[in-house]
Amino acid sequence: MKRRCTWCLGNPLYEEYHDKEWGVPVHDDRLLFEFLILEGAQAGLSWLTILKKRDAYRKAFDNFDPTKVAVYSEEKVQELLANEGIVRNKLKVRAAIQNARVFLELQKEKGSFDAYLWEFVGFKPVQGKIEDEKQVPAKTDISDRISKDLKKRGMNFVGSTIMYAFMQAVGIVNDHTKQCFRYEEVREIK
Repeated sequence: MKRRCTWCLGNPLYEEYHDKEWGVPVHDDRLLFEFLILEGAQAGLSWLTILKKRDAYRKAFDNFDPTKVAVYSEEKVQELLANEGIVRNKLKVRAAIQNARVFLELQKEKGSFDAYLWEFVGFKPVQGKIEDEKQVPAKTDISDRISKDLKKRGMNFVGSTIMYAFMQAVGIVNDHTKQCFRYEEVREIK
């Protein structure tokens, strides 16, 4: 039997996400935007809640195409707020639109959001040395710097704790425990 990080145990959706996605370095801007919006939507909720709503989010937010999300109208905002498949929080919905605009500005400035983001870690994933999940920090100096810069540029729902969870999700940091079967697998991916 495979040994996994304990946070994902007991739910097949969580285990599949852990086994296939969590901690894998992401360099695709569309997927980075998806995780950025989903992590912001997760604020105050469990990640499992968001995973269950992920397909509805993809449909509601035009498969997380930032060029489409950036120009959403007030009518679209109201449509999203009526959508029971997503988290219907006005601030989070409006933040997704604002964040799409900033995301596009960063793509123009840096060539890609990927280039902007990975520059914070010298374009190499940070390899955690977690023996026990109690050692996992809620935030780090790097997540503080990313959060501060994104806020300065106008993004919302990008606090340091949210950004650290984002960094874990997209593989900027490998926080699989050393005992987890994914630790070494993910470590080999650049």
